Amino acid sequence: MMWTVSLLPFWAIYIISDTLYFILYYIVRYRRKVVAENLDIAFPKKTDGEKKKIARAFYHYLADMICETIKLSSISAKSVVKRFHLNNPELISNYLDEGRPVIGLTAHYGNWEMALHRLSILAGKHPALVIYRPLSNTYFEEIFNAIRSRFGAQLVPMKQTLRKILSYKDRPHISMFVSDQTPTRNESKYFASFFNHPTLVFLGAEKIARKTNFPVIYCHMDKRKRGYYECTFEILFDQPALTVDHEITSRHLHLLETTIRHRPELWLWSHRRWKHHPQ
Repeated sequence: MMWTVSLLPFWAIYIISDTLYFILYYIVRYRRKVVAENLDIAFPKKTDGEKKKIARAFYHYLADMICETIKLSSISAKSVVKRFHLNNPELISNYLDEGRPVIGLTAHYGNWEMALHRLSILAGKHPALVIYRPLSNTYFEEIFNAIRSRFGAQLVPMKQTLRKILSYKDRPHISMFVSDQTPTRNESKYFASFFNHPTLVFLGAEKIARKTNFPVIYCHMDKRKRGYYECTFEILFDQPALTVDHEITSRHLHLLETTIRHRPELWLWSHRRWKHHPQ
């Protein structure tokens, strides 16, 4: 069924998305309490009206994101390049041409799934590793992994990240981290300031960057119009081995927060970001 839907043109996809928005927001009321709580924490100075406006815009975006992800199961490489523009791809390709692997940091913002397709196409002959957190539902994990690997990306479970990256240490490649997941207390004990609130975060990308000294790149995504996105790369650290503890993580979170504040409706507010608290 997903494959059949993916063959529809984008205008038809967005008719489905508009219907899905109505169902998610008004009928199912999908995680509306979680979204409201997250917005209260992130934007304590905004009025209730302003936060409701962000919430409604987020659900429109969420419906589009779901339908666009389905579309990615059959979309052509030409269409991906057309719909996801890279403003400075040479920043990545120059490192790869020099023989230096790159660590990319992104988040659940904009259309990160299409971004993974676009980066796989950019990598070309070079390996593109996508670090992911396995889902509890193996059926859906197989579906998502099949979509994400269509243009050559290699899916790497988080627990195998270091071993996999080190196996490619002598080959130029891209390792992409979607670095805003919420860890469990067993997976991390470090709380960073994010939206002026103590937030439990993963340190895996930072630890690997400091160990390998691979350049760390931030992927700033934005939405041009419905179905069209762009990304601007920014070098966080060219020599991460010279950084101190938590410096990479703090810098990334600062840039991510700035990105989210610019267009908050494009971030995934339906997950409980602040469910853990420092003891």
